[in-house]
Amino acid sequence: MDIVDTHIHVFNSLLPLAPERRYAPSYDATMADYFRRGRAAGITRAVLVQPSFLGCDNSFMCAELQKHPGALRGIAAIPPDIAPDTLADLRRTGVVGIRLNLDGLPLPCFHQPQWRSLLAQLARHDMLVEVHRDARDLRELIPPLLDAGLRVVVDHFGRPDDALGCEDTGFRYLLSQAASRRVWVKLAAGYRNGWSDPAAAAAVEAGALLLEHFGADRLVWGSDWPHTRHEESNDIPGTLAALGAWVPSAEQRHTILGASAMQLFGFES
Repeated sequence: MDIVDTHIHVFNSLLPLAPERRYAPSYDATMADYFRRGRAAGITRAVLVQPSFLGCDNSFMCAELQKHPGALRGIAAIPPDIAPDTLADLRRTGVVGIRLNLDGLPLPCFHQPQWRSLLAQLARHDMLVEVHRDARDLRELIPPLLDAGLRVVVDHFGRPDDALGCEDTGFRYLLSQAASRRVWVKLAAGYRNGWSDPAAAAAVEAGALLLEHFGADRLVWGSDWPHTRHEESNDIPGTLAALGAWVPSAEQRHTILGASAMQLFGFES
C-alpha cells in the first residue's frame, strides 16, 4: 500500500530567508532525514510544501524534486506576476500546485488582472491551489478559485476558530463546498488549530464532519514534518496515528492515505 504524506517541509538553516517572516529555523530539515523517519513509518511518497520563511525562492525544494521524481511532488510559493515560462518550468520539475499561505496576511484581490492571469495559467497547467487561512475567510477565497476551473486544497482542517470549533460559520461554509467535488481538505497539524491532543473532542468532531460531507476520496493526510514551532511534542508516527482518532475506519484511512492523495497530487501507481 502506498502511504502519501501530503505536507512536509525541507530546508537548511543557511538558506536566504524571506524579508517578512514570522519564524526562522535554527536547524536543518533534510530529505535524507525525512526519508529515514518516513519510511520507518511506512510512508512511500511525500509532497513538499514551500516553507513560508523561504518566500518565493523554490530552488531548494525543486532540487529535491528532481532527485526523487517518482517519490515526491511539490507545492510552490509564487508571486502573482510570475512569468509564464517560470511557472511552466516549475510544473516540469514536479510542482503540481501553489500554496496561498495567507495566515496573518491581506486577502488576494482575485479580480485584479495579474491574479486573473495567474489563475488562468494554473488551470492550463492543471495545477491546484492550497489555501491556508482561518475558516472565516474561506467564503471569499474558494469561489474565485473554483470559478477559474481550479482544484482547491484547504489546509489544516479548514482552520476553524478555536473558541467556536465546528460551529464556526466559515467551517460550515467549507462543508457546503463538498458538493463541488473540486475541494479537498487536508487532515494535518491539528495542533495549529489549538488541538494539542489529537483526540481532542473538537478534532474528532471536525474529522467526522469532514468525512461525512466530503468522503474519504476528498480528504488527504499530512504529517507537517518537521512540525515547525511544535517540534518537541510531535513526530511522524504520532501524527500518522492521530488519523485513527479522526477517521476510525481502516478502509477510509486506506483511501485517504493512498488513492485520494495519489490521484490529487499526480503520483503514478
